[in-house]
Amino acid sequence: MDKTLFEELVGSLKEAQAIAKGQAKPSRRYELSAPDAKAVRERTGLSQSEFAKLMRVSVRTLQNWEQHRRHPTGPAAALLKIVSTAPEVALKSLHG
Repeated sequence: MDKTLFEELVGSLKEAQAIAKGQAKPSRRYELSAPDAKAVRERTGLSQSEFAKLMRVSVRTLQNWEQHRRHPTGPAAALLKIVSTAPEVALKSLHG
């Protein structure tokens, strides 16, 4: 590995550690708020079990999202946003 690249990587790791410890502020921050899972599911016309299968999660997880005991994060939140924005395209793509 190139020495300059290695030094940049080490610098990035040190910066990440400082941010994680609250010693530095991130240069930017992205927050993705997931849409309401129940509303999205109801708009698709799918049952809980069908929608959970589509999202690749358990029915119990979907129920927790719908009852706001848990909130989808990461890829699940992004997928919910996609299904919310373009349900026809998402359903066609995910049903294969």
